[in-house]
Amino acid sequence: MTTPSDFSTNTNQRLSRAEAQSFSDQQWQERLSPEAFHVLRQAGTERPYTGEYWDTEDVGTYSCRACGEELFKSETKFDARCGWPSFYAPTDNDKITYVEDTSMGMTRVEVLCRNCESHLGHVFSGEGFDTPTDLRYCLNSLSLDLTKSAE
Repeated sequence: MTTPSDFSTNTNQRLSRAEAQSFSDQQWQERLSPEAFHVLRQAGTERPYTGEYWDTEDVGTYSCRACGEELFKSETKFDARCGWPSFYAPTDNDKITYVEDTSMGMTRVEVLCRNCESHLGHVFSGEGFDTPTDLRYCLNSLSLDLTKSAE
């Protein structure tokens, strides 16, 4: 079995579901930066307009920073003018878990990586964006790793 120390410099290496779900909080803390741990494992949120991907237009694939599961493609990323990376669809809906979130005095839908159960952000609908799905996956940059395409 892989240990967290094997990933201390390469968090983009994918963990199997069994490996990811067997990690303790201490193992996640060894694998992730303190900021990424707070967002991914404690459902924190980074401040708007501060994350590395909120305005990135690079072509590539976005993976879960915790476990390496590919989740979103740059083709579905759009400028929602909200200060966080926004996408209108995941690469595969089966890679996402949706959970009702009633924190902060409102009802929202939390988005988790199904592979490792890490917090990614929230999904909103009906906001009127000109996208094929009328959904906005509002994610934390700290939840993602971008692998740029060679093109």
